Amino acid sequence: MDPIKYSAIGIIRTPYRSRERTPVQPSGARGVLGRVEVDEAFRDGLKDLEGFSHLILLYHFHRSEGFELTVKPFLDQAVHGLFSTRAPRRPNAIGLSVVGLLSINEGVLIVEGVDMLDGTPLLDIKPFVPEFDAPQGEVRTGWLEGKAGKAREARADKRFSKD
Repeated sequence: MDPIKYSAIGIIRTPYRSRERTPVQPSGARGVLGRVEVDEAFRDGLKDLEGFSHLILLYHFHRSEGFELTVKPFLDQAVHGLFSTRAPRRPNAIGLSVVGLLSINEGVLIVEGVDMLDGTPLLDIKPFVPEFDAPQGEVRTGWLEGKAGKAREARADKRFSKD
């Protein structure tokens, strides 16, 4: 396949400097504030965003290197296929988090529920809309059934680190 190139539109600032002890999902970062600093060239795109309570942030796992197609995820002791997990080391190091939007001022978004490292490059912002983003019908969560609630307490360790 031909390579695809993306450029950051901003940077995400969080209290997390090290992978270790970082929440593994936004549900484990309730109350944790972060700043999304949107590059000036993209700030006009923030028009009307203040009316939304939640945002989907798409970002680059900038400290992720390589990947394995089977992994032992943070919320289980069994090995699973990479694509059935949210492990950060992926063929395309793209992360996704739904965060609460608290305010916007001069291109800086104050958000709640950050689970990414400080300095994470921002690729895109989308408004979270339950009617669009919540699936209809039965939802199955595979091997995570009964385990997803543990994400509130789970913290990253060295298992996906190369350093």
